[in-house]
Amino acid sequence: MVADSSCVLVPGPWEHRNVAANGAQFHVALAGPTGEGHPVVVLLHAFPQFWWAWRHQIPVLADAGYRVAAMDLRGFAGSDKPPRRHETAVLARDVAGVIRSLGAAGAVVVGHGFGGTVAWSMPTLAPDLTRAVVTLANPHPVPLHRPGTALPWGALGTMAAFQVPWFPERALREGDLVARLLRRWSAPGNDGATSQAALYTEAMGLPFAAHSAMEHFRWLARSTPRADGRRYLAALAAPVRVPVLTVRGRQDPLMGARAFGRDADLVRAPLRQEVLDDAGHFLPEEASDAVSDLLLAFLTEHAPVGR
Repeated sequence: MVADSSCVLVPGPWEHRNVAANGAQFHVALAGPTGEGHPVVVLLHAFPQFWWAWRHQIPVLADAGYRVAAMDLRGFAGSDKPPRRHETAVLARDVAGVIRSLGAAGAVVVGHGFGGTVAWSMPTLAPDLTRAVVTLANPHPVPLHRPGTALPWGALGTMAAFQVPWFPERALREGDLVARLLRRWSAPGNDGATSQAALYTEAMGLPFAAHSAMEHFRWLARSTPRADGRRYLAALAAPVRVPVLTVRGRQDPLMGARAFGRDADLVRAPLRQEVLDDAGHFLPEEASDAVSDLLLAFLTEHAPVGR
């Protein structure tokens, strides 16, 4: 049975809106005050999730005076799912377009997991719109794609499995792959993300969502030797020159500590690196209060309300 797209329109202290950007439509959950003095914070989800992963942080940031936009990335949940153009650079242009469509002169971009790759890309690909960057459970992408770099086993195995056509899509839509990944990548006994497995599976069952998700991963794996991938990595090799906060879970089996070893070499601006002891990969849900506190502290320093 095909999922009903209304499954992603979960009610709460936010507004659901479709925003036109970069030739497509993007579903965004909006909250918080508007106008001058209320900085925009864009939240980008991980795989296999959608905007709902930020449900704990949205009201906290909005209550603190920030204009929060939690968007579904291209190919996921309520956003458009075109058959092609799933490159990371295209997704960064999507985010830039959403920022402009919201009438903002710039934003702090917060990305988790796959969304973190997009967030890392924003200072280079959309420098005029990126005030600061926060990445959760995702190291800088350049070292991970360089020849000779040892990918973490969890990430390497996942990327290899997702290169196979058709079977991963079917497992996401009709099997229990979403639930298994949520459990496998969470800290033992932490149900922050796994408790939402049914909803995330339903959203992955939307037409073309599973295929789009797999195409993102296939581009990441196959683009490195191609011209488009080389251009992307060459651009991102330039140092990041906006403030950055990185957060990782000490019990993350997908991205271990070694994967983050080069982050500091690629940032030429204030950099804060945090580790959450009791969390795995799905930080916004496994350690929701700690993530909210870290975000507020970082935003207060680098994008204060009222400035």
